[in-house]
Amino acid sequence: MMFGAGFTSAVWGYGLGRSALKEITQPDVRPNSLTNKKKNSTRQDGVILLQEKDILATVKKRMEGKDVEVASASNKTPNKSTSAKVNKPKTENPTTSAPNNKSVFPIVSRDGGVSLEVVEATRKGNSLILEVNLKNEGQQSVRFLYSFLNVNDDKGRALSASVEELPGQLPPNSKVYSGTVTIPTALVENSKELTLNLTDYPDQKMQLQMSGIPVAQ
Repeated sequence: MMFGAGFTSAVWGYGLGRSALKEITQPDVRPNSLTNKKKNSTRQDGVILLQEKDILATVKKRMEGKDVEVASASNKTPNKSTSAKVNKPKTENPTTSAPNNKSVFPIVSRDGGVSLEVVEATRKGNSLILEVNLKNEGQQSVRFLYSFLNVNDDKGRALSASVEELPGQLPPNSKVYSGTVTIPTALVENSKELTLNLTDYPDQKMQLQMSGIPVAQ
């Protein structure tokens, strides 16, 4: 009786264990099997396609110049890497350019058919050099003594100056004679503008005066 009961119990337990493990299978660890599983998993991770209405809305916003954020079709989560941003123009402070002294030239003074013209002011070494032109359109020649040339700054100080290449006797041929007026820069360090006054010799009836000549810095 004990042997029969034991045998019966063994058969009944074996049946229960077999039915419990019926749905469980041994994992496939073969290389080919693992490769196939990776391929299958890769195929499942496809590209998420956007709906047509989302694409049209995105294109419309880009054409209007608005910030656009592309959302995924599944969870509508903004994709920061594909968001299009419109750069706003930077506001720059207007810069004030330094005054161009060349814009005031030439400076001309005329009297009795004679004209004196300052065409440029430059610095060379320790000298301020004024490029000047002298022309006589009158009927008579005019004589100048350039030691009578008066040069003053904007503070009223008289400055020493030397004249070169201008004729002492200016004939009435309307020819332009060019020369220079040289002033030591040490005399105009704190000056901004100059005034010139030239008269004929010896009558001193002609007055060629000009002001507002900028001092080249």
